[in-house]
Amino acid sequence: MVAASLAGALALGAAAPTPALALTSATVPVVAVAASVAQPSGDARISTAFALPGAKVYPEGIAADPRTHTVYVGSYTDGTIYRTRPGRAEAEVFLPSGTDGRRTANGLRVDARGRLWVTDSTAGVSVYDTATGRRLAHFEVAAGSARFVNDLTLTPDGTAYLTDSSRGVIYRVTPRQLAVGSGVLTEAYDLTPSMRPRPAGSYSLNGITSDRAGRYLLTVDMTAGDLYRIDLRTGAVRRVALTGGDMKAADGLDLAPDGTLRVAHNASNTLTRWQVCADGTRARLTRTITDPSLQIPTTLARVPGRTLVVRSQFDKGGPLDPDGTGTPTAFTVASVRGF
Repeated sequence: MVAASLAGALALGAAAPTPALALTSATVPVVAVAASVAQPSGDARISTAFALPGAKVYPEGIAADPRTHTVYVGSYTDGTIYRTRPGRAEAEVFLPSGTDGRRTANGLRVDARGRLWVTDSTAGVSVYDTATGRRLAHFEVAAGSARFVNDLTLTPDGTAYLTDSSRGVIYRVTPRQLAVGSGVLTEAYDLTPSMRPRPAGSYSLNGITSDRAGRYLLTVDMTAGDLYRIDLRTGAVRRVALTGGDMKAADGLDLAPDGTLRVAHNASNTLTRWQVCADGTRARLTRTITDPSLQIPTTLARVPGRTLVVRSQFDKGGPLDPDGTGTPTAFTVASVRGF
């Protein structure tokens, strides 16, 4: 999800946001966006999938339940989790702001058993029963370290992997740990030795996804524009060879079984589509859509026949608006067909 992508953007701190906390621009760098990504949307059709109730939603994460086709969306600014059932034009509140003390929501995923995983950038991750809304488990970052727990992915064996945009590491929660129900997030991979040097105070890892066979993870360094592959058998980390473009300002990632990787680039109102080779070591840009109606897209979810894209509007009075003077329109999730 978004982590430092526009001038005067999101302040990343160790303390959880509260309703009275001002989101300032003091510590946030600029992420340059290559002009080459700006292309027309072509034959892609962008419309509104559903609306989110509330005047200050500023959504960030999205997840679709493959069993029920219910879609969940999280608010960055207050942690509310919204739920939309198939065919509905407006979402409803599933988990209110402040549930279990959580005041922000970043990455969302629904696992094979219908449990909803929600990251809290300042604390860790919680797991909820989608039938009852009851929290089943929670895992926290070790105290005393700067952190920004961002996005997550789930592999076929039920293991969750989570990015930390501040530290450049990936955490892991195994099924055994999930059964215990709580604990400190385990650091699984440190990518900093493999990453390009970054400006002081900038942030790195953002979106993360995994192949359906459980062989590797893909995660993006949104400041440098690089994509990394982590081998889940050996732990080897390597930079993916990108052809045709880069991944600057890349936020949410979605990897389909056929190797199609869809990417949301927040700062440039851009979506890109890549073809990843069979072993995940190379990716070729095949499609670029840039459209202001995407309204700072933070992440996406693929559902039958279309891609759902979060319209965060972070630049309209939200965490990417340094003056706080912008006025958002109604908060919605976009439907993109032909992508």
